[in-house]
Amino acid sequence: MTIGEGDVRSKHAAYGRPVLRKLRTLLASASSAMPIVLAASSAAHAQDALGKINTPFGVEVGTFEVVQFAMFLGAMGAALLSAGWLIRERSRIANENRQLRDKVADLNVTVQRNEAMLNLKDQRIIVWEGASSTPNLVGTLPPEIGVPEARALFLAFGRWLQIDSATLLDRSISALREKARPFDIAIETSKGAPLEVQGRTSGGYAIVRFINLGEARAAQALLKTENYQLSEAVGTLRGLLEAVDMPAWHRDGDGRLTWVNMAYAKAVDVRDARTAVSDARELFGSQARERIERDKAANRRFHDQLSTVVGGDRHVFRVTDVAGSAGSAGLAADISEIELIREEFKRTVLNHSDTLDQLNSAVAMFDANRKLQFFNQAFAKLWGLETAFLESSPDNAMLLDRFRSDGILPEQPDWRRWKDQVLAAYHSVESQEHVWYLTDGRTLRVIVNPQPKGGVTWVFENLTEKLELQSRYNTLIKVQGQTLDHLAEGVAVFGSDGKIRLSNPAFASLWSLKREQIAEGLHISAIRRLCEPVSDAAHWETFVTTVTGFDDERQSLSGHIELSTGKILFYATAPLPNGQTMLTFVDVTDSVQVERALKEKNEALERTDELKNDFVQHVSYELRSPLTNIIGFTELLQTPMTGPLNDRQRDYLDHIGTSSSVLLTIVNDILDLATVDAGIMELDISDVSVTDAVTTASEKVAERLKEHNILLDIRIEPGTGSFRADASRVKQVLSNLLSNAANYAPEGSTVTLACRREQAEMVFSVHDSGPGMPDYVLDSIFKRFQPYPNGGRKRGAGLGLSIVKGFVELHGGTVDISSAAGMGTQVTCRFPLEARTFSIAAE
Repeated sequence: MTIGEGDVRSKHAAYGRPVLRKLRTLLASASSAMPIVLAASSAAHAQDALGKINTPFGVEVGTFEVVQFAMFLGAMGAALLSAGWLIRERSRIANENRQLRDKVADLNVTVQRNEAMLNLKDQRIIVWEGASSTPNLVGTLPPEIGVPEARALFLAFGRWLQIDSATLLDRSISALREKARPFDIAIETSKGAPLEVQGRTSGGYAIVRFINLGEARAAQALLKTENYQLSEAVGTLRGLLEAVDMPAWHRDGDGRLTWVNMAYAKAVDVRDARTAVSDARELFGSQARERIERDKAANRRFHDQLSTVVGGDRHVFRVTDVAGSAGSAGLAADISEIELIREEFKRTVLNHSDTLDQLNSAVAMFDANRKLQFFNQAFAKLWGLETAFLESSPDNAMLLDRFRSDGILPEQPDWRRWKDQVLAAYHSVESQEHVWYLTDGRTLRVIVNPQPKGGVTWVFENLTEKLELQSRYNTLIKVQGQTLDHLAEGVAVFGSDGKIRLSNPAFASLWSLKREQIAEGLHISAIRRLCEPVSDAAHWETFVTTVTGFDDERQSLSGHIELSTGKILFYATAPLPNGQTMLTFVDVTDSVQVERALKEKNEALERTDELKNDFVQHVSYELRSPLTNIIGFTELLQTPMTGPLNDRQRDYLDHIGTSSSVLLTIVNDILDLATVDAGIMELDISDVSVTDAVTTASEKVAERLKEHNILLDIRIEPGTGSFRADASRVKQVLSNLLSNAANYAPEGSTVTLACRREQAEMVFSVHDSGPGMPDYVLDSIFKRFQPYPNGGRKRGAGLGLSIVKGFVELHGGTVDISSAAGMGTQVTCRFPLEARTFSIAAE
């Protein structure tokens, strides 16, 4: 390639074209100024008609001459300026032309030298200009090394290079052209000749140079190729180790860390791998490292499980560390989850074994070699086998032969064929089911289930009890059916869909229905239409709602329904399992009529009792006033104011006063009982002194006790104090008890009145040594108007103990009586320490 003078001239001409364009612009400006000058000239002529212009030299010059002179001066000045500018530009252009000629000469020398260098025999260059796909080729390579001379064949690298070299070259050229990434590689031709390839970029050019190597350089290239391949392999392996989530490391001959991956850095809790290496952060403890070094010293490798703490938790790693001549490399796989899963699997197997041991069904598992691997206790119990024998892993066929020899399995027409048919499950993929009838009468359901990894699982279910229960169930169903058919109670069972499931003849008879009208599957609405004409429609509406409703909580209903035929039926609904409902009907016409009669009689008795109470209360009130008058006039007659009385009159008045007092006491007792029965008696609660109450009561009966020479023994335990009650009623209770005891106590005997405090109760007891009472009398001793002549000195109205019981219970207490023939009688009254009014009527 050369550069001639024509090229310089063309360049100079190209450079001078802008100068000519500038000149043309100036001339055009001057021509455009001419009309203005002419216009000025015409104006001057017009002024000349008016006068002349005087010059300083005394010469008169006209305006036209002045204009012409000015134009001349302007043209001369423009010409001089243009000439000066053209001279300067020409001088500059001449200097530039000299410089360009010198540069062209230098470039010619350089081009010739480069062509000489590029046309060397032992190298060839490919040049791509920009993104152009067609390159230029310069130079040649010896054809004896397997490099084609033709352009198209040379660019087809895969035809004359080895496969790996062609792949490497294509990848390197693509990186050079697309990413401007330079390269220096060594490749081999298909004949095994090495070539050095260099790739560079310069400006917009991509240049690849192929250089033939000599023997020394060829060996160096081969080493370079091997080094490159080893570097690529090491880089790939390190990239792989960086990608896996397993700590990996490399140590030098002295055992120091030289490289670790990011998984190792994370495991030792550092920011990056470089920090882990610089800080010599160890993954395992000193004892574990010493163990690794011992094994590597003995066997050049270590492979075992080690544990360490990572992230605050203990992890188990499977460590592999291999020693080499220049150091060692190791890899640790975290198997903590695998160990957990293995332990969980063991626990699951044990749990399943324990669960299977609890089953009543016999289970046995055989492996692919038909050896027993597992059995539960039910299996050993079912066949009566020893545990030691089963733990020896007997063969499945041998077990079947033993069952036959022990007489458990029945004889088969062709035993071998039957056994082969049963053991065919080892070659099957589907479960099999058999029924075995043992010689001892047991029936077994046998399920043979093939396992995914070979072997089978045998499940033996004893159906003997199930079949017996099924037979009993069928018998029970028949018995229940016969029982329902002979019940006098009408029964109908409906399903959740409202259709009848079963009914007995009594149901049809009670509702005057035919048997075919209540056939199974008939809906309750159809039965309702048949029964509503003789019954209340509201009841059947309730029955339909109960049977077909969707209530979350199903309730039982019961009641009476009266038919237009005069029958009275007692009905009841009962929810049954599976959404079923049972309706029962019982003919209670006779019992209802009897009940009604009894109610009427009871109401009559209650009215009679009310009349009796009204009569007693009315008579008692009416008797009290005359008795009060009699007592008052008797006491008045006994006073000296009415005059002297003889002895007989005085005796009569004493008898009248005594009898009137007794009658008034009876009337008062009757009134008190009537008040208690009416529930209107109110207690006057206050603090009651036990000593005062006992003293007052004893004074009231002192004359009667003295009259019959009876001693009163009062026993008040220390600390009794007082309690809250109605003082007058307590005294009346004690008086009645002492009076009753004085009436039955023998002459010269002793009556005991004891008082004590027991927890929250005040207890009074009166005991006499009288004849006592038999058991049949004790049952009615508290009934009113029932005195018993069992040794008493006088017969009363029979109200004393009734009043005692009424007053004590009104306080919230209780009364107990204990007596036996010849043992006396003891009455015990218990008052609460804090009494309150109870509206309880005394019996």
